[in-house]
Amino acid sequence: MKKIYGNRRLLSTLAGMRESGRTAHSLIFYGEKGSGRKLIADHYAAQLMCEAPVNGEPCGVCLSCRNVANMNHPDVIYVPTEGKLEGYTVKIARSVIKDAIVKPNNETGRKVYIFRDCRKMSTTTQNMLLKLIEEPPDHAYFIFTAESKYEFLPTIISRCVCFGVSPCTEEESEQALLESGFESSDVKAAVRCFHGNIGMCTEYISDTELRKRVDLTKRLADSIIGKDEYGLNLTLFSLGSSRNDIREVLSMTDKLFRDCAVLKREPDADMIGCYKEGAEQLSRMVTSNQAVRLHDRIERAWGAMEANVFPPLVLATLSAEIIEIVR
Repeated sequence: MKKIYGNRRLLSTLAGMRESGRTAHSLIFYGEKGSGRKLIADHYAAQLMCEAPVNGEPCGVCLSCRNVANMNHPDVIYVPTEGKLEGYTVKIARSVIKDAIVKPNNETGRKVYIFRDCRKMSTTTQNMLLKLIEEPPDHAYFIFTAESKYEFLPTIISRCVCFGVSPCTEEESEQALLESGFESSDVKAAVRCFHGNIGMCTEYISDTELRKRVDLTKRLADSIIGKDEYGLNLTLFSLGSSRNDIREVLSMTDKLFRDCAVLKREPDADMIGCYKEGAEQLSRMVTSNQAVRLHDRIERAWGAMEANVFPPLVLATLSAEIIEIVR
């Protein structure tokens, strides 16, 4: 099974639940992309299915553990998405409800359903699953992962045990990447951008498209620092109409604004953004209030994107608003 770095308290809690026999039937693991929430969801599934757990931890060698690690355990179901938006539809929810009453045929007598990336799971789908989560069959377990637990309705949250998954330290991230066989120079460049987020560091090294998005984010920051409205417009225009690309670049830009605001109060604070030098320059030229307003404009722009406003129009408006704030 894959080694998990960081989140020692969370892992200890999960092991204690398994050891005491008080395993939760419905859990939400939430955290930023790349933080390891899916990996920990798989780890909890292995704990539930392991035939010979050691102090609540999966043994890693039994048939069940091997099957979970290979994602081919017949009673660990990765619930599929469907449709243009690749979401969890009402049809999918109905199939889970129907299947959940069927008892499993394995040593532990458990069946696990994993819902990955529940961003924007519809209210209808959540309400349909509510009764199942509230009164699950004794053998059924449900694991949800998302960037935020507030992707879910309060009624769902109140019936689940919620755990936040955090990035590890930069030292642990470097260790993990080096142990994965990456070159030291690539590892250092990745950790400078994504710090203790092993998933995003790994993607940065292996995915040229992510490196391009990081470069675009840095160009955006440089345009803002230079109060260059033309350069800012040009960079935003180069994002095109891909909502995934726009969302990621806006998210990385927002983290720079967060770093900028934090640096105003704590000059030695740890950064979470991909451009430390840019955040430091921004912190010297904008006030805390301006940093908050910049964050607000990013949030508003993404809200417009979610509401299907034409992307170039949203980005042109965002550019004008940002320049107005920093002038």
